[in-house]
Amino acid sequence: MSAPIVIGVDWGTTNLRAFRFDGAGNVVETRRAANGVGMIKDRAFEAALREIVGDWLTQEARIVISGMAGSREGWREAPYAPCPADLASVRAAMVRPDAALDARLAPGLSAARGDGLMEIMRGEETQIFGALDSQAADIVVAPGTHSKWARVAEGRVTDIRTYMTGEIYALLKQQSILTRLIDGDASDPDAFALGVQRSLRSAALLNLLFSVRSEGLFGHIATRSLSAYLSGLLIGAEITEGLAEHRLSADIRILVIAAAELGALYRAAFARAGFSKVEIVDGEAAAARGLWRLAQPWSDA
Repeated sequence: MSAPIVIGVDWGTTNLRAFRFDGAGNVVETRRAANGVGMIKDRAFEAALREIVGDWLTQEARIVISGMAGSREGWREAPYAPCPADLASVRAAMVRPDAALDARLAPGLSAARGDGLMEIMRGEETQIFGALDSQAADIVVAPGTHSKWARVAEGRVTDIRTYMTGEIYALLKQQSILTRLIDGDASDPDAFALGVQRSLRSAALLNLLFSVRSEGLFGHIATRSLSAYLSGLLIGAEITEGLAEHRLSADIRILVIAAAELGALYRAAFARAGFSKVEIVDGEAAAARGLWRLAQPWSDA
């Protein structure tokens, strides 16, 4: 009997990525669609999935899905698995959607903080376990709209912190008084580095954010470079908070899961903070590898 086809789906709020694997876990085809969970009408999740991967399906096809499809607003809620969590505990917590397909929805992770607050992630845990299949790390950072920091040890996620870096950047750039001066989003390593350095030196982020306006008004930073400066301020503040929260020493191993351009910004910011052991793993590749690992071995749960 031939091995069943394994399909992995990274299904977020706005986008969907589907991967078809060969028997060794290599991605042989990738499909993308702007058909995220937030776009699905009348809970037609199965129909939406079949529209993307229908010709991949066979009677033996196995589908593992991570991301917001397993949220309360998604196909079916897969309750968060509590930290500390390893790949096996995440796999055991997967749930079946209401479908004729042989599919599983991966849970996110939750972590109780010492101050009584709760931290969560959904989707990033699959990327983390995918990245850890080939890389060792003490801290994994998954930048994005809501940047996630995960402490890891012996293949387990033991703690989580979330920073709304990407969302705040977008709001300030597009819907604040700063919008009037920011001219595009050109790359400027010097302006970015200046923003990072200022945030590393000062905890007064709310004050520093207004400097985007004043530096532009007085011509200290070109308007075309203000977005890079703003990005540096916010990423610098995230790194300052993350390093303090986790009480990290400069010899730790940091893994950043991101596309090349964003990963390079984080590596540069960490270097400014004195952290040199930083590796970058492509986010899509990490998601695909994590989905494959979740499907091995297949559970009847």
